[in-house]
Amino acid sequence: MLNEIAQDAQERMGKSLESLTTNLKKIRTGRAHPSILETVQVNYYGSNVPLSQVANISVEDGRTLSISPWESNLVPDIEKAIMKSDLGLNPSTAGAVIRVPMPALTEETRKGYIRQARQEAENGRVSVRSIRRDANGDIKDLLKDKDITEDEARGAEDQIQKLTDKFIADVDKLLQQKEVDLMEI
Repeated sequence: MLNEIAQDAQERMGKSLESLTTNLKKIRTGRAHPSILETVQVNYYGSNVPLSQVANISVEDGRTLSISPWESNLVPDIEKAIMKSDLGLNPSTAGAVIRVPMPALTEETRKGYIRQARQEAENGRVSVRSIRRDANGDIKDLLKDKDITEDEARGAEDQIQKLTDKFIADVDKLLQQKEVDLMEI
């Protein structure tokens, strides 16, 4: 029973960490990386699909992404989708290839992105702590129902706390890496 609670908490904390990783990828650095466009949805025959499912996205050079749609009639839709996204990117078309230059980050935009990254990391920490609270509540319920002893409950709470500490450290590590990426010129 206690192992199930700990395993569930670990899985949920892992999902929180994955979510944070995804959110941090959305924050662009000065370098071109295909993951920046992961969230862009393109209108494809009446339904919205991820850009990666209708085109090849590659890095042309350090500051430019190259998008090659599989169907040439998608070029205007892809351009429109990139412009609509809140990424602040301006694509330019040359025939069937769309080039997306990454604007250089100013000191002000870097600080804004760092603030955004810190907020995402804090949301990740809050999520992990919330999962800890839920797991500890389940353990207390088992103790109240006399399904486990106080020593088992204390041991299980310690195990949950160690899990929490590990995942919070992972969140901090991700944030630190993102800050380093953002401050790189």
